[in-house]
Amino acid sequence: MVRDLDDPDLQDQAVALYRSVFGGAPESGLELNTRLLSAVLRNGGTALGMVEDGALLGFAVGFCGSRDGSVYHYSQTAAVAPEHRGRGLGRTIKLAQAASARAAGATRMRWSFDPAVARNGHFNLDVLGAAGRWYVEDFYHRPGTDRVVVDWDLTESDVAEPPVAPPTPGPATGEMGHWTLDGDVGSLVVPANGLVPAPVRDRIREGFRALLGHGMVARSCVRVAPDRAVYVFTGATS
Repeated sequence: MVRDLDDPDLQDQAVALYRSVFGGAPESGLELNTRLLSAVLRNGGTALGMVEDGALLGFAVGFCGSRDGSVYHYSQTAAVAPEHRGRGLGRTIKLAQAASARAAGATRMRWSFDPAVARNGHFNLDVLGAAGRWYVEDFYHRPGTDRVVVDWDLTESDVAEPPVAPPTPGPATGEMGHWTLDGDVGSLVVPANGLVPAPVRDRIREGFRALLGHGMVARSCVRVAPDRAVYVFTGATS
């Protein structure tokens, strides 16, 4: 079941799971701590996870955010234990987080992901149906932390249903990071897996900035070959 992380043991498990998934260590700055989880819960945020037989299998943490006059629930982190992936837990946890945010009065959610990690793009855009609307360079104020920020409308009655399939991507031609804009559909080729070298990340950055700059929104990220995936962009109102 999904429940709040309002238990000391579950909070300790969340810290350990975060460290195992993201490789955090005290000196890395990638640490989660139990006091933060409690403070988030006691101040209108979300800190919840999937629990089976006392074991935490995955969790998400978020808080209220605002920017340029918009107020929303910002999901800072979400993680599922590697051995439990492929069971749909990530989607279940995210939907529970959305329900909690909606109950607190939020009408939209935002979060960020690394655009060079195609599987994350697929989960956020295709599985959840969020829209990639903004590209932020050095999101965490450190080089190599570019992120795409997505927007999820919590007022849609079918938010818990699989999203409508976006246009099928065209042939994935060209080098990694190659982008095209054909009428009202854009595409961007990215590696399907593995470490992404800095020159390719630079081309991905250029592609996202160009396509978003044309008023497009990232709608999908699908694998089209063993070594590559394609982001699909459509107009902001599509």
